[in-house]
Amino acid sequence: MLTESLDYPFDIKTILRKRKAICQDLLQQPDLRNIRIALLGGSTTAEIRGILELFLLKSGFKPTFFESEYGKYFEDVVIDDTSLRAFKPDVAFIHTTNVNLLFSPKVFDSEERIADSLHKEMARYQAIWNKLITELHCQVIQNNFDLPPTRALGGLDTTEPYGKTHYILRLNLEFARAARQLSGLIINDIHYLSARIGLEQWFDLDYWFSYKMAVTHTGTVHLAHALATLIRAAYGKSRKCLVLDLDNTLWGGVIGDDGVQGIVLGKETPQGEAFTAFQNYCRELNERGILLAVCSKNDLENAQQGLTHPDMILQSDRFTAFKANWHPKPDNIAQIAQEINIGLDALVFVDDNPAERALVKAQLPPVAVPDVGSEVSRFIEFVDREGFFEVPRLNQEDARRTAYYADNAERTLLASQFADYGAFLASLEMKAEIGPFTPVYLDRITQLTNKTNQFNLTTKRCTLAEMQAMAASPDHITLYGRLADRFGDNGLVTVIAAKVERHTAHIQLWLMSCRVLKRDMEHAMLDALVARANQRGIREILGYYHRTAKNGMVADHYGTLGFECVAQAGDGSSSVWRLDPTIHQSRNVSIKDIHHA
Repeated sequence: MLTESLDYPFDIKTILRKRKAICQDLLQQPDLRNIRIALLGGSTTAEIRGILELFLLKSGFKPTFFESEYGKYFEDVVIDDTSLRAFKPDVAFIHTTNVNLLFSPKVFDSEERIADSLHKEMARYQAIWNKLITELHCQVIQNNFDLPPTRALGGLDTTEPYGKTHYILRLNLEFARAARQLSGLIINDIHYLSARIGLEQWFDLDYWFSYKMAVTHTGTVHLAHALATLIRAAYGKSRKCLVLDLDNTLWGGVIGDDGVQGIVLGKETPQGEAFTAFQNYCRELNERGILLAVCSKNDLENAQQGLTHPDMILQSDRFTAFKANWHPKPDNIAQIAQEINIGLDALVFVDDNPAERALVKAQLPPVAVPDVGSEVSRFIEFVDREGFFEVPRLNQEDARRTAYYADNAERTLLASQFADYGAFLASLEMKAEIGPFTPVYLDRITQLTNKTNQFNLTTKRCTLAEMQAMAASPDHITLYGRLADRFGDNGLVTVIAAKVERHTAHIQLWLMSCRVLKRDMEHAMLDALVARANQRGIREILGYYHRTAKNGMVADHYGTLGFECVAQAGDGSSSVWRLDPTIHQSRNVSIKDIHHA
Protein backbone atom coordinates (compact mmCIF):
# COMPACT_ATOMS: atom_id res chain seq x y z
CA MET A 1 0.00 0.00 0.00
CA LEU A 2 1.17 3.50 -0.80
CA THR A 3 0.27 4.71 2.67
CA GLU A 4 2.95 2.43 4.14
CA SER A 5 5.51 4.85 2.69
CA LEU A 6 4.58 7.10 5.63
CA ASP A 7 5.81 4.54 8.17
CA TYR A 8 9.34 4.81 9.50
CA PRO A 9 11.77 4.53 7.78
CA PHE A 10 9.95 6.78 5.34
CA ASP A 11 9.96 5.95 1.63
CA ILE A 12 10.75 9.53 0.67
CA LYS A 13 10.83 8.95 -3.09
CA THR A 14 7.36 7.40 -3.06
CA ILE A 15 6.00 10.13 -0.80
CA LEU A 16 7.25 12.87 -3.13
CA ARG A 17 6.20 11.12 -6.36
CA LYS A 18 2.86 9.72 -5.25
CA ARG A 19 1.69 12.41 -2.85
CA LYS A 20 -1.67 12.99 -4.56
CA ALA A 21 -2.46 9.28 -4.77
CA ILE A 22 -1.53 8.76 -1.12
CA CYS A 23 -3.71 11.71 -0.20
CA GLN A 24 -6.70 10.27 -2.06
CA ASP A 25 -6.27 6.93 -0.30
CA LEU A 26 -6.12 8.56 3.11
CA LEU A 27 -9.16 10.74 2.44
CA GLN A 28 -11.26 7.56 2.24
CA GLN A 29 -10.84 7.00 5.98
CA PRO A 30 -14.00 7.46 8.07
CA ASP A 31 -14.41 9.97 10.88
CA LEU A 32 -11.59 12.34 9.93
CA ARG A 33 -11.45 15.32 12.27
CA ASN A 34 -11.34 18.78 10.70
CA ILE A 35 -8.49 20.98 11.88
CA ARG A 36 -7.40 24.48 10.82
CA ILE A 37 -3.66 25.07 10.65
CA ALA A 38 -1.88 28.36 10.04
CA LEU A 39 1.55 27.99 8.43
CA LEU A 40 3.52 31.13 9.23
CA GLY A 41 6.75 30.86 7.32
CA GLY A 42 10.06 32.63 7.32
CA SER A 43 10.71 30.59 4.17
CA THR A 44 8.62 28.74 1.60
CA THR A 45 5.96 26.51 3.19
CA ALA A 46 4.17 25.02 0.14
CA GLU A 47 6.16 21.77 0.26
CA ILE A 48 5.63 21.47 4.00
CA ARG A 49 1.89 21.93 3.56
CA GLY A 50 1.66 19.10 1.01
CA ILE A 51 3.59 16.55 3.06
CA LEU A 52 2.13 17.61 6.41
CA GLU A 53 -1.33 16.96 5.00
CA LEU A 54 -0.40 13.31 4.43
CA PHE A 55 0.89 12.71 7.93
CA LEU A 56 -2.11 14.49 9.46
CA LEU A 57 -4.56 12.43 7.40
CA LYS A 58 -2.78 9.30 8.54
CA SER A 59 -3.27 10.52 12.13
CA GLY A 60 -7.02 11.05 11.61
CA PHE A 61 -7.03 14.81 10.91
CA LYS A 62 -8.35 16.54 7.79
CA PRO A 63 -6.47 19.84 7.63
CA THR A 64 -7.38 23.19 6.12
CA PHE A 65 -4.41 25.53 5.76
CA PHE A 66 -3.72 29.23 5.97
CA GLU A 67 -0.31 30.31 4.66
CA SER A 68 1.33 33.62 5.36
CA GLU A 69 3.08 35.37 2.53
CA TYR A 70 6.75 34.51 2.23
CA GLY A 71 8.61 35.97 5.19
CA LYS A 72 5.52 37.75 6.57
CA TYR A 73 5.03 35.56 9.64
CA PHE A 74 5.52 38.47 12.06
CA GLU A 75 3.40 40.95 10.13
CA ASP A 76 0.48 38.54 9.65
CA VAL A 77 0.26 37.96 13.38
CA VAL A 78 1.35 41.16 15.12
CA ILE A 79 0.83 43.99 12.60
CA ASP A 80 -2.35 43.01 10.73
CA ASP A 81 -4.01 39.79 11.83
CA THR A 82 -7.28 40.35 9.94
CA SER A 83 -6.92 37.38 7.61
CA LEU A 84 -5.53 35.10 10.29
CA ARG A 85 -8.26 36.04 12.75
CA ALA A 86 -10.93 35.31 10.13
CA PHE A 87 -9.37 31.91 9.51
CA LYS A 88 -9.62 31.00 13.25
CA PRO A 89 -6.70 28.59 13.41
CA ASP A 90 -6.68 25.68 15.82
CA VAL A 91 -2.90 25.39 15.47
CA ALA A 92 -0.32 27.93 14.34
CA PHE A 93 3.06 26.64 13.15
CA ILE A 94 5.87 29.18 12.94
CA HIS A 95 8.40 27.83 10.46
CA THR A 96 11.61 29.74 11.07
CA THR A 97 15.18 28.46 10.75
CA ASN A 98 18.67 29.90 11.13
CA VAL A 99 18.21 31.92 7.90
CA ASN A 100 15.59 34.00 9.75
CA LEU A 101 17.84 35.22 12.57
CA LEU A 102 17.63 39.00 12.70
CA PHE A 103 20.76 39.51 14.75
CA SER A 104 23.99 37.77 13.85
CA PRO A 105 26.89 38.48 16.24
CA LYS A 106 30.05 39.99 14.84
CA VAL A 107 33.56 38.97 15.78
CA PHE A 108 34.61 40.48 19.11
CA ASP A 109 31.10 41.75 19.92
CA SER A 110 30.83 42.39 23.64
CA GLU A 111 28.74 40.18 25.93
CA GLU A 112 26.43 43.14 26.51
CA ARG A 113 25.81 43.57 22.79
CA ILE A 114 25.19 39.85 22.32
CA ALA A 115 22.80 39.74 25.29
CA ASP A 116 20.92 42.72 23.84
CA SER A 117 20.61 40.91 20.50
CA LEU A 118 19.23 37.82 22.24
CA HIS A 119 16.73 39.98 24.11
CA LYS A 120 15.51 41.64 20.90
CA GLU A 121 15.28 38.29 19.09
CA MET A 122 13.24 36.81 21.93
CA ALA A 123 10.97 39.87 22.16
CA ARG A 124 10.00 39.42 18.50
CA TYR A 125 8.91 35.83 19.00
CA GLN A 126 7.24 36.48 22.33
CA ALA A 127 5.06 39.11 20.65
CA ILE A 128 3.97 36.46 18.12
CA TRP A 129 3.33 33.78 20.75
CA ASN A 130 1.38 36.05 23.08
CA LYS A 131 -0.88 37.28 20.28
CA LEU A 132 -1.64 33.79 19.01
CA ILE A 133 -2.23 32.24 22.43
CA THR A 134 -4.01 35.00 24.35
CA GLU A 135 -6.08 36.55 21.54
CA LEU A 136 -6.53 33.85 18.90
CA HIS A 137 -6.57 31.03 21.49
CA CYS A 138 -4.69 28.57 19.29
CA GLN A 139 -1.99 26.03 19.96
CA VAL A 140 1.41 27.37 18.88
CA ILE A 141 4.19 25.17 17.51
CA GLN A 142 7.47 26.99 17.02
CA ASN A 143 10.69 25.71 15.49
CA ASN A 144 13.82 26.28 17.47
CA PHE A 145 16.95 26.84 15.37
CA ASP A 146 19.05 24.47 13.33
CA LEU A 147 22.82 24.92 13.23
CA PRO A 148 24.39 27.00 10.45
CA PRO A 149 25.67 25.02 7.44
CA THR A 150 29.08 26.71 7.60
CA ARG A 151 31.33 28.07 10.36
CA ALA A 152 33.61 30.94 9.44
CA LEU A 153 35.17 30.68 12.91
CA GLY A 154 35.71 26.95 12.70
CA GLY A 155 35.70 25.29 16.12
CA LEU A 156 35.56 28.69 17.82
CA ASP A 157 32.05 29.15 16.42
CA THR A 158 30.79 27.00 19.29
CA THR A 159 32.99 28.24 22.12
CA GLU A 160 33.17 32.00 21.55
CA PRO A 161 30.11 34.11 22.55
CA TYR A 162 30.18 35.85 19.17
CA GLY A 163 30.10 32.58 17.24
CA LYS A 164 26.87 31.97 15.36
CA THR A 165 26.64 28.40 16.65
CA HIS A 166 27.12 29.63 20.22
CA TYR A 167 24.44 32.28 19.68
CA ILE A 168 21.95 29.71 18.33
CA LEU A 169 22.57 27.38 21.25
CA ARG A 170 21.83 30.19 23.70
CA LEU A 171 18.73 31.21 21.77
CA ASN A 172 17.46 27.62 21.76
CA LEU A 173 17.83 27.53 25.54
CA GLU A 174 15.75 30.71 25.76
CA PHE A 175 13.08 29.10 23.57
CA ALA A 176 13.06 26.05 25.85
CA ARG A 177 12.68 28.26 28.92
CA ALA A 178 9.78 30.12 27.25
CA ALA A 179 8.00 26.85 26.42
CA ARG A 180 8.17 25.77 30.06
CA GLN A 181 6.70 29.08 31.19
CA LEU A 182 4.15 29.74 28.44
CA SER A 183 1.28 27.29 28.26
CA GLY A 184 0.15 26.81 24.70
CA LEU A 185 3.68 26.91 23.23
CA ILE A 186 5.32 23.73 21.94
CA ILE A 187 8.85 23.71 20.54
CA ASN A 188 9.48 21.70 17.39
CA ASP A 189 13.08 20.65 17.92
CA ILE A 190 14.61 21.04 14.46
CA HIS A 191 17.99 21.46 16.15
CA TYR A 192 17.81 17.77 17.03
CA LEU A 193 15.95 16.76 13.87
CA SER A 194 18.48 18.34 11.51
CA ALA A 195 21.36 16.77 13.43
CA ARG A 196 19.70 13.36 13.34
CA ILE A 197 19.29 13.26 9.56
CA GLY A 198 22.48 15.28 8.94
CA LEU A 199 22.90 18.95 8.11
CA GLU A 200 23.93 18.15 4.54
CA GLN A 201 20.61 16.36 3.97
CA TRP A 202 18.69 19.06 5.84
CA PHE A 203 19.85 22.26 4.14
CA ASP A 204 20.99 22.96 0.58
CA LEU A 205 22.13 26.42 -0.55
CA ASP A 206 20.81 25.78 -4.06
CA TYR A 207 17.31 25.10 -2.68
CA TRP A 208 17.54 28.32 -0.71
CA PHE A 209 18.80 30.52 -3.55
CA SER A 210 16.43 29.02 -6.13
CA TYR A 211 13.22 28.42 -4.19
CA LYS A 212 13.70 30.05 -0.78
CA MET A 213 13.28 26.60 0.76
CA ALA A 214 15.14 26.47 4.07
CA VAL A 215 14.73 22.68 4.24
CA THR A 216 15.39 20.08 1.54
CA HIS A 217 12.75 17.62 0.33
CA THR A 218 14.23 14.94 2.59
CA GLY A 219 14.24 17.31 5.53
CA THR A 220 10.67 18.36 4.74
CA VAL A 221 9.37 14.79 5.10
CA HIS A 222 11.03 14.43 8.51
CA LEU A 223 9.85 17.92 9.54
CA ALA A 224 6.25 17.23 8.49
CA HIS A 225 6.23 13.94 10.39
CA ALA A 226 7.56 15.67 13.53
CA LEU A 227 4.88 18.36 13.22
CA ALA A 228 2.09 15.82 12.78
CA THR A 229 3.36 13.98 15.84
CA LEU A 230 3.23 17.16 17.94
CA ILE A 231 -0.26 18.02 16.69
CA ARG A 232 -1.40 14.48 17.42
CA ALA A 233 0.01 14.81 20.93
CA ALA A 234 -1.66 18.19 21.48
CA TYR A 235 -5.00 16.53 20.78
CA GLY A 236 -4.42 13.57 23.05
CA LYS A 237 -3.63 10.98 20.39
CA SER A 238 -0.48 9.73 22.06
CA ARG A 239 -0.11 6.05 22.85
CA LYS A 240 -0.17 4.96 26.50
CA CYS A 241 1.09 1.39 26.63
CA LEU A 242 4.00 -0.56 25.13
CA VAL A 243 3.22 -4.29 24.74
CA LEU A 244 6.34 -6.44 24.50
CA ASP A 245 7.17 -9.94 23.39
CA LEU A 246 9.84 -11.75 25.46
CA ASP A 247 11.95 -14.27 23.51
CA ASN A 248 14.35 -12.46 21.16
CA THR A 249 12.66 -9.14 22.04
CA LEU A 250 13.51 -8.45 25.67
CA TRP A 251 16.23 -11.09 25.77
CA GLY A 252 18.08 -13.25 23.28
CA GLY A 253 17.10 -16.90 22.95
CA VAL A 254 14.05 -18.93 23.95
CA ILE A 255 13.48 -19.16 27.68
CA GLY A 256 11.61 -22.49 27.41
CA ASP A 257 14.56 -24.13 25.62
CA ASP A 258 17.58 -22.26 26.97
CA GLY A 259 16.55 -21.70 30.58
CA VAL A 260 17.27 -18.59 32.62
CA GLN A 261 21.05 -19.01 32.45
CA GLY A 262 20.99 -19.61 28.70
CA ILE A 263 19.22 -16.45 27.55
CA VAL A 264 21.35 -13.62 26.14
CA LEU A 265 21.31 -10.50 28.30
CA GLY A 266 23.83 -8.22 29.97
CA LYS A 267 27.04 -6.54 28.87
CA GLU A 268 29.23 -9.58 28.24
CA THR A 269 28.35 -9.77 24.52
CA PRO A 270 27.34 -7.18 21.90
CA GLN A 271 23.94 -8.87 21.45
CA GLY A 272 23.31 -9.06 25.19
CA GLU A 273 24.20 -5.40 25.54
CA ALA A 274 21.72 -4.52 22.78
CA PHE A 275 18.89 -6.30 24.63
CA THR A 276 19.89 -4.53 27.84
CA ALA A 277 19.85 -1.17 26.05
CA PHE A 278 16.34 -1.84 24.74
CA GLN A 279 15.16 -2.75 28.24
CA ASN A 280 16.70 0.46 29.57
CA TYR A 281 14.80 2.43 26.94
CA CYS A 282 11.55 0.71 27.96
CA ARG A 283 12.32 1.48 31.61
CA GLU A 284 12.81 5.16 30.77
CA LEU A 285 9.43 5.20 29.01
CA ASN A 286 7.84 3.57 32.04
CA GLU A 287 9.37 6.12 34.42
CA ARG A 288 7.77 8.95 32.44
CA GLY A 289 4.36 7.26 32.61
CA ILE A 290 4.12 4.80 29.71
CA LEU A 291 2.58 1.50 30.78
CA LEU A 292 4.41 -1.72 29.98
CA ALA A 293 2.78 -5.08 29.28
CA VAL A 294 3.95 -8.52 28.16
CA CYS A 295 2.37 -10.64 25.42
CA SER A 296 4.40 -13.80 24.85
CA LYS A 297 3.79 -17.31 23.55
CA ASN A 298 5.30 -19.13 26.49
CA ASP A 299 4.47 -21.12 29.56
CA LEU A 300 3.69 -18.62 32.30
CA GLU A 301 6.19 -20.16 34.72
CA ASN A 302 9.03 -20.08 32.18
CA ALA A 303 8.24 -16.49 31.22
CA GLN A 304 8.23 -15.33 34.84
CA GLN A 305 11.52 -17.11 35.50
CA GLY A 306 13.09 -15.02 32.75
CA LEU A 307 12.42 -11.94 34.86
CA THR A 308 14.71 -13.35 37.55
CA HIS A 309 17.82 -13.16 35.36
CA PRO A 310 20.44 -11.08 37.23
CA ASP A 311 20.82 -8.68 34.27
CA MET A 312 17.08 -8.19 33.78
CA ILE A 313 16.29 -4.46 33.91
CA LEU A 314 12.51 -4.81 33.78
CA GLN A 315 11.25 -6.56 36.90
CA SER A 316 7.70 -7.83 37.35
CA ASP A 317 6.53 -4.64 39.07
CA ARG A 318 7.19 -2.70 35.85
CA PHE A 319 4.44 -4.56 33.98
CA THR A 320 0.81 -3.53 34.33
CA ALA A 321 -0.34 -6.67 32.48
CA PHE A 322 1.46 -9.96 31.82
CA LYS A 323 0.15 -12.50 29.29
CA ALA A 324 2.27 -15.58 28.71
CA ASN A 325 0.32 -18.48 27.19
CA TRP A 326 -0.31 -20.18 23.85
CA HIS A 327 -3.36 -18.20 22.79
CA PRO A 328 -3.23 -16.05 19.62
CA LYS A 329 -1.47 -12.79 20.34
CA PRO A 330 -4.32 -10.59 19.03
CA ASP A 331 -6.61 -12.19 21.63
CA ASN A 332 -4.10 -11.57 24.42
CA ILE A 333 -3.52 -7.97 23.34
CA ALA A 334 -7.27 -7.32 23.28
CA GLN A 335 -7.47 -8.72 26.83
CA ILE A 336 -4.60 -6.49 27.94
CA ALA A 337 -6.46 -3.41 26.68
CA GLN A 338 -9.61 -4.57 28.45
CA GLU A 339 -7.85 -5.29 31.74
CA ILE A 340 -6.03 -1.96 31.77
CA ASN A 341 -9.21 -0.27 30.54
CA ILE A 342 -7.68 1.62 27.62
CA GLY A 343 -8.44 1.59 23.91
CA LEU A 344 -6.59 -0.52 21.38
CA ASP A 345 -5.48 2.74 19.78
CA ALA A 346 -3.42 3.42 22.92
CA LEU A 347 -1.21 0.35 22.38
CA VAL A 348 2.12 -0.18 20.63
CA PHE A 349 3.18 -3.80 20.05
CA VAL A 350 6.85 -4.80 19.60
CA ASP A 351 7.75 -8.33 18.48
CA ASP A 352 10.75 -9.64 16.58
CA ASN A 353 8.56 -12.16 14.72
CA PRO A 354 7.23 -10.74 11.40
CA ALA A 355 4.38 -13.29 11.27
CA GLU A 356 3.11 -12.20 14.71
CA ARG A 357 3.40 -8.55 13.72
CA ALA A 358 1.42 -9.15 10.53
CA LEU A 359 -1.29 -11.05 12.44
CA VAL A 360 -1.76 -8.27 15.00
CA LYS A 361 -1.79 -5.64 12.24
CA ALA A 362 -4.47 -7.54 10.34
CA GLN A 363 -6.72 -8.38 13.29
CA LEU A 364 -6.23 -5.30 15.48
CA PRO A 365 -5.78 -2.32 13.10
CA PRO A 366 -5.90 0.34 15.87
CA VAL A 367 -2.79 -1.14 17.53
CA ALA A 368 0.47 0.41 16.33
CA VAL A 369 2.86 -2.32 15.16
CA PRO A 370 6.21 -0.93 14.01
CA ASP A 371 8.16 -3.20 11.67
CA VAL A 372 11.14 -3.36 13.99
CA GLY A 373 12.79 -6.24 12.13
CA SER A 374 14.82 -8.83 14.01
CA GLU A 375 17.92 -6.80 14.90
CA VAL A 376 17.44 -5.73 18.51
CA SER A 377 19.98 -2.94 18.06
CA ARG A 378 17.37 -1.13 15.91
CA PHE A 379 14.29 -1.68 18.10
CA ILE A 380 14.78 1.62 19.94
CA GLU A 381 15.16 3.49 16.66
CA PHE A 382 11.87 2.19 15.23
CA VAL A 383 9.87 2.91 18.38
CA ASP A 384 11.48 6.27 19.08
CA ARG A 385 11.38 7.70 15.54
CA GLU A 386 7.62 7.18 15.14
CA GLY A 387 6.92 9.41 18.15
CA PHE A 388 4.20 7.12 19.48
CA PHE A 389 4.54 8.48 23.02
CA GLU A 390 5.05 12.17 22.26
CA VAL A 391 3.26 14.51 24.68
CA PRO A 392 3.14 18.32 24.82
CA ARG A 393 4.09 18.29 28.49
CA LEU A 394 4.77 15.89 31.32
CA ASN A 395 3.15 16.19 34.72
CA GLN A 396 3.43 14.31 38.00
CA GLU A 397 0.33 12.28 37.25
CA ASP A 398 2.02 10.85 34.15
CA ALA A 399 4.84 9.51 36.30
CA ARG A 400 2.32 7.92 38.70
CA ARG A 401 0.30 6.15 36.00
CA THR A 402 1.73 2.70 36.69
CA ALA A 403 1.05 3.15 40.40
CA TYR A 404 -2.56 4.18 39.66
CA TYR A 405 -3.20 0.90 37.87
CA ALA A 406 -1.46 -1.11 40.59
CA ASP A 407 -3.64 0.59 43.21
CA ASN A 408 -6.72 -0.19 41.12
CA ALA A 409 -5.81 -3.88 41.09
CA GLU A 410 -5.84 -3.80 44.90
CA ARG A 411 -9.22 -2.08 44.91
CA THR A 412 -10.62 -4.73 42.56
CA LEU A 413 -9.33 -7.48 44.83
CA LEU A 414 -10.94 -5.80 47.84
CA ALA A 415 -14.25 -5.34 46.02
CA SER A 416 -14.46 -9.10 45.39
CA GLN A 417 -14.50 -9.64 49.17
CA PHE A 418 -17.65 -7.54 49.69
CA ALA A 419 -21.15 -8.80 49.02
CA ASP A 420 -22.51 -5.24 49.30
CA TYR A 421 -21.04 -2.67 46.88
CA GLY A 422 -22.01 0.23 49.11
CA ALA A 423 -20.04 -1.27 51.97
CA PHE A 424 -17.05 -1.63 49.66
CA LEU A 425 -17.25 2.07 48.71
CA ALA A 426 -17.49 3.04 52.37
CA SER A 427 -14.40 0.97 53.14
CA LEU A 428 -12.37 2.99 50.62
CA GLU A 429 -12.57 6.11 52.85
CA MET A 430 -12.64 8.36 49.79
CA LYS A 431 -11.60 12.01 49.76
CA ALA A 432 -12.35 14.40 46.93
CA GLU A 433 -11.06 17.81 45.90
CA ILE A 434 -13.23 19.87 43.55
CA GLY A 435 -12.43 23.32 42.23
CA PRO A 436 -12.36 25.61 39.18
CA PHE A 437 -9.72 25.17 36.49
CA THR A 438 -6.41 26.52 37.79
CA PRO A 439 -3.09 26.99 35.95
CA VAL A 440 -1.34 24.24 37.91
CA TYR A 441 -3.82 21.66 36.57
CA LEU A 442 -4.45 22.94 33.05
CA ASP A 443 -1.95 20.57 31.43
CA ARG A 444 -3.58 17.55 33.07
CA ILE A 445 -7.11 18.85 32.35
CA THR A 446 -6.23 19.24 28.66
CA GLN A 447 -4.59 15.82 28.58
CA LEU A 448 -7.57 14.11 30.23
CA THR A 449 -10.03 15.90 27.94
CA ASN A 450 -8.23 14.81 24.81
CA LYS A 451 -7.59 11.21 25.87
CA THR A 452 -10.89 10.21 27.47
CA ASN A 453 -13.26 8.43 25.09
CA GLN A 454 -15.66 6.23 27.07
CA PHE A 455 -16.96 8.42 29.91
CA ASN A 456 -17.11 11.50 27.71
CA LEU A 457 -20.48 13.04 26.92
CA THR A 458 -19.49 15.24 23.98
CA THR A 459 -15.90 14.12 23.15
CA LYS A 460 -15.09 17.77 22.46
CA ARG A 461 -11.31 18.15 22.14
CA CYS A 462 -9.47 21.27 23.23
CA THR A 463 -5.96 22.62 22.99
CA LEU A 464 -4.22 23.99 26.06
CA ALA A 465 -4.76 27.53 24.79
CA GLU A 466 -8.51 26.90 24.50
CA MET A 467 -8.56 25.52 28.03
CA GLN A 468 -6.78 28.63 29.28
CA ALA A 469 -9.38 30.82 27.59
CA MET A 470 -12.19 28.78 29.14
CA ALA A 471 -10.62 28.98 32.59
CA ALA A 472 -10.30 32.76 32.34
CA SER A 473 -13.77 33.33 30.88
CA PRO A 474 -16.44 34.81 33.19
CA ASP A 475 -19.00 33.10 30.95
CA HIS A 476 -17.88 29.61 31.97
CA ILE A 477 -18.25 27.44 35.03
CA THR A 478 -15.30 25.05 35.15
CA LEU A 479 -14.64 22.22 37.57
CA TYR A 480 -11.94 19.63 38.04
CA GLY A 481 -12.15 16.72 40.46
CA ARG A 482 -9.44 14.76 42.26
CA LEU A 483 -10.15 11.55 44.15
CA ALA A 484 -8.05 9.71 46.74
CA ASP A 485 -8.74 6.74 49.00
CA ARG A 486 -6.90 4.51 51.44
CA PHE A 487 -5.05 2.77 48.59
CA GLY A 488 -3.65 5.96 47.12
CA ASP A 489 -4.31 9.11 45.14
CA ASN A 490 -6.12 8.64 41.82
CA GLY A 491 -5.12 12.15 40.80
CA LEU A 492 -7.21 14.50 38.69
CA VAL A 493 -9.87 12.24 37.17
CA THR A 494 -12.85 14.31 36.04
CA VAL A 495 -13.67 17.59 34.29
CA ILE A 496 -16.81 19.67 33.74
CA ALA A 497 -17.08 22.89 31.73
CA ALA A 498 -20.34 24.74 31.19
CA LYS A 499 -20.97 27.92 29.21
CA VAL A 500 -23.38 30.36 30.80
CA GLU A 501 -25.84 32.19 28.55
CA ARG A 502 -28.25 34.39 30.49
CA HIS A 503 -29.95 32.02 32.96
CA THR A 504 -28.84 28.74 31.34
CA ALA A 505 -25.65 26.73 31.80
CA HIS A 506 -24.77 24.57 28.78
CA ILE A 507 -22.48 21.66 29.68
CA GLN A 508 -19.85 21.55 26.94
CA LEU A 509 -17.52 19.07 28.65
CA TRP A 510 -18.18 16.28 31.10
CA LEU A 511 -15.71 13.46 31.24
CA MET A 512 -14.16 11.13 33.76
CA SER A 513 -11.41 8.55 33.89
CA CYS A 514 -12.83 5.04 33.79
CA ARG A 515 -10.64 4.00 36.70
CA VAL A 516 -13.00 5.78 39.12
CA LEU A 517 -16.31 4.64 37.63
CA LYS A 518 -19.21 4.03 40.00
CA ARG A 519 -17.61 5.64 43.02
CA ASP A 520 -20.06 8.55 43.30
CA MET A 521 -17.59 11.06 41.87
CA GLU A 522 -20.07 12.04 39.14
CA HIS A 523 -22.65 12.84 41.86
CA ALA A 524 -20.14 14.94 43.81
CA MET A 525 -19.24 16.86 40.64
CA LEU A 526 -22.89 17.53 39.83
CA ASP A 527 -23.43 18.80 43.38
CA ALA A 528 -20.55 21.26 42.88
CA LEU A 529 -21.89 22.37 39.49
CA VAL A 530 -25.37 22.91 40.94
CA ALA A 531 -23.97 24.93 43.85
CA ARG A 532 -22.13 27.28 41.48
CA ALA A 533 -25.17 27.53 39.22
CA ASN A 534 -27.36 28.54 42.13
CA GLN A 535 -24.81 31.14 43.22
CA ARG A 536 -25.09 32.74 39.77
CA GLY A 537 -28.90 32.61 39.62
CA ILE A 538 -28.95 30.03 36.84
CA ARG A 539 -32.40 28.56 36.29
CA GLU A 540 -31.56 25.54 34.16
CA ILE A 541 -28.62 23.31 33.35
CA LEU A 542 -28.60 21.69 29.92
CA GLY A 543 -26.50 18.59 29.31
CA TYR A 544 -25.64 17.28 25.85
CA TYR A 545 -24.83 13.77 24.72
CA HIS A 546 -23.26 13.07 21.31
CA ARG A 547 -22.81 9.39 20.55
CA THR A 548 -19.49 8.08 19.29
CA ALA A 549 -18.17 4.58 18.68
CA LYS A 550 -16.78 4.49 22.22
CA ASN A 551 -19.05 6.46 24.57
CA GLY A 552 -22.22 4.35 24.55
CA MET A 553 -21.75 3.67 28.27
CA VAL A 554 -22.85 7.24 29.12
CA ALA A 555 -25.88 7.44 26.80
CA ASP A 556 -28.19 7.62 29.84
CA HIS A 557 -25.74 9.43 32.13
CA TYR A 558 -27.91 12.48 32.61
CA GLY A 559 -30.99 10.37 33.16
CA THR A 560 -29.37 8.53 36.05
CA LEU A 561 -28.53 11.90 37.64
CA GLY A 562 -32.09 13.18 37.57
CA PHE A 563 -32.04 15.20 34.35
CA GLU A 564 -35.11 15.23 32.09
CA CYS A 565 -34.64 14.42 28.39
CA VAL A 566 -36.00 17.39 26.40
CA ALA A 567 -34.76 16.50 22.90
CA GLN A 568 -33.42 13.40 21.19
CA ALA A 569 -32.40 12.45 17.66
CA GLY A 570 -34.49 9.71 16.11
CA ASP A 571 -31.54 7.35 15.92
CA GLY A 572 -30.41 8.15 19.46
CA SER A 573 -27.16 9.68 18.24
CA SER A 574 -27.65 12.83 20.30
CA SER A 575 -29.83 14.08 23.12
CA VAL A 576 -30.38 17.13 25.32
CA TRP A 577 -31.15 16.91 29.03
CA ARG A 578 -32.46 19.52 31.48
CA LEU A 579 -32.05 19.97 35.23
CA ASP A 580 -33.53 22.63 37.49
CA PRO A 581 -30.65 23.38 39.91
CA THR A 582 -32.96 24.91 42.51
CA ILE A 583 -34.65 21.56 43.26
CA HIS A 584 -31.65 19.26 42.83
CA GLN A 585 -31.05 16.77 45.63
CA SER A 586 -27.63 15.19 46.14
CA ARG A 587 -27.22 11.51 45.33
CA ASN A 588 -23.67 11.23 46.64
CA VAL A 589 -23.58 8.85 49.58
CA SER A 590 -20.04 7.45 49.51
CA ILE A 591 -17.69 10.44 49.37
CA LYS A 592 -17.97 12.07 52.77
CA ASP A 593 -14.80 14.14 52.75
CA ILE A 594 -14.94 16.79 49.99
CA HIS A 595 -12.63 19.78 49.88
CA HIS A 596 -13.80 22.65 47.66
CA ALA A 597 -10.80 24.53 46.30
